Amino acid sequence: MHFLKYLIRKFIKAIFYLVYILPYKGRYFVGFCIGVLWFDILRIRRKIIFQNLDKAFPDKSKKQKTQIARASCVNLGMTYVEFMCMRFLNKSHLSEFKVYGEEHLIRAREKGKGVCLLTLHLGNGDYACAGFAMMGNPLVLISKEFKVKWLNDVWFNMRKRFGMTFIKPRRSSYDILKSLKAKKTVIFVMDQFMGPPIGVETTFFGHPTGSAMGLAVMAQRASSPVVPIYTRRTKLGITEIHFFPEIPFIEKESKDATIAYMTQAYQDKLEEFVREHPDQWMWVHRRFKPFIREPKKLPPQKV
Repeated sequence: MHFLKYLIRKFIKAIFYLVYILPYKGRYFVGFCIGVLWFDILRIRRKIIFQNLDKAFPDKSKKQKTQIARASCVNLGMTYVEFMCMRFLNKSHLSEFKVYGEEHLIRAREKGKGVCLLTLHLGNGDYACAGFAMMGNPLVLISKEFKVKWLNDVWFNMRKRFGMTFIKPRRSSYDILKSLKAKKTVIFVMDQFMGPPIGVETTFFGHPTGSAMGLAVMAQRASSPVVPIYTRRTKLGITEIHFFPEIPFIEKESKDATIAYMTQAYQDKLEEFVREHPDQWMWVHRRFKPFIREPKKLPPQKV
């Protein structure tokens, strides 16, 4: 059994290397084929993709939505290709990354409160994080783990060698606050649905849904600036990393009102990014699930 696992790992590494040595056009062809296989042949979550696009862009034609949907799946295909190449990524590849608006991050760091980066599943965030970390910018990422241990070990060890550290999303408050207190930069990926008790009701593209409140809570507790960021892949294979001005933290009449207001402000910024580059966002996620509040538990009745 152990020998079989060894052979499988060696085979996977060989496939990764073969993809890595391809010229960019060859890599793109592989990613394109994965995307077409996903969208046009296997049709994985195709119905969900169109449901999401119908909600986000009701005025677009069926043809336009199909173009966005297919491009989104090709983007996922390219993400898998770049995942294969990450094992061989080093500083000689820094020319493949371009950073814009880094002055916004520098100003935020100068406040000495750590920095919260607000981002989403646009382009390939992991690939961009690897490149930015190699430029001398250690990052802390809140990230889920795979259930398959050996795959989890490969994935996280590969990312750690770029200078990244990781925090598990569940019960992560202490580690996040500790990182911010140490003036580190923590990445919050905030574009997925989140219901109660760790989500609040928000709107996305004008539709009611739920979003994680964690970023607003952490920014308030640590007084840390929140800097929006997105990544995108150009047609020439360059990974662009775009930073934007800090989102001001505005206090409302109560703590709950503040958290809800700021969480909505963060979602509005992410929506802006998706509208700008819909072809590279992850439309396969069920983003527009309804936010169902948990019923309040009544105290036990005395008999």
